[in-house]
Amino acid sequence: MNRLGWALADGWTIARRDLIHWRMQPGNVIFGWFFPVLMLLMFGGLLGGAMERPGGQSYYELLVPGIFALSMLFGLEGTMTAVTTDAAKGVTDRFRFLPMSSTAVVMGRCIADMLDSLVTLIVLAAAGLALGWRWHGTFLEALAAFALLLLLRFALLWVGIFIGLSIKNAQTVATVQVLIWPVGFLSSAFVATSTMPDWLGAIAQWNPISSTATAARSLFDNPDAAAASWIGDHALVAALIWPLLLITVFLPLATTRFRHLSR
Repeated sequence: MNRLGWALADGWTIARRDLIHWRMQPGNVIFGWFFPVLMLLMFGGLLGGAMERPGGQSYYELLVPGIFALSMLFGLEGTMTAVTTDAAKGVTDRFRFLPMSSTAVVMGRCIADMLDSLVTLIVLAAAGLALGWRWHGTFLEALAAFALLLLLRFALLWVGIFIGLSIKNAQTVATVQVLIWPVGFLSSAFVATSTMPDWLGAIAQWNPISSTATAARSLFDNPDAAAASWIGDHALVAALIWPLLLITVFLPLATTRFRHLSR
């Protein structure tokens, strides 16, 4: 218990370092919070009139939960950039040789990034409410939806830490970031998968982003964007299984990579 207490204290110290960076670089942080809002405005305002609207409801009813899920994916870019930058500058190595818990650096990154994602969801939810989006379920169901979104972010965070520790420079990070966008767009975030060709819709439905977005829509009682299929009918289960699977694979990979880091 004493070792756990020190690990938590060291992890919070590292997290505070990242939070201090927020204060020193507020422009970058605020842009990260409001970029999903910009996407919401672009797709909802510019393209929403041409989009299919399940049940004839406002397009924002379908779009907002999808943007929630996409923002959790795009947070992966910030994680990779921060981890790679610290490793390339030797900051990570210096932390590893300090008299502190070996898990503190990774734990601190998790705390800071999860707080960042929580603020992103709050800003997005406020913007969605201002544009006319509403949840029609209970307050507890809405909390469950946000919990699923944060679970997805927590799982993707370990993917980002592993990739950030594995690649060598910022140029490679930029390449990986470009590849993230097709993964996000090949989902039910913007349109119902039933509007896609059958083969493409099937791929989109098995995307973890689609599972979380569909589960969130179900809990918010917003229009369903999933075509009739097993994965679409069991979105709540899939929204739990996908993140747990990612955590099972990438958490040990990230921690092992950190312990054997040699730059």
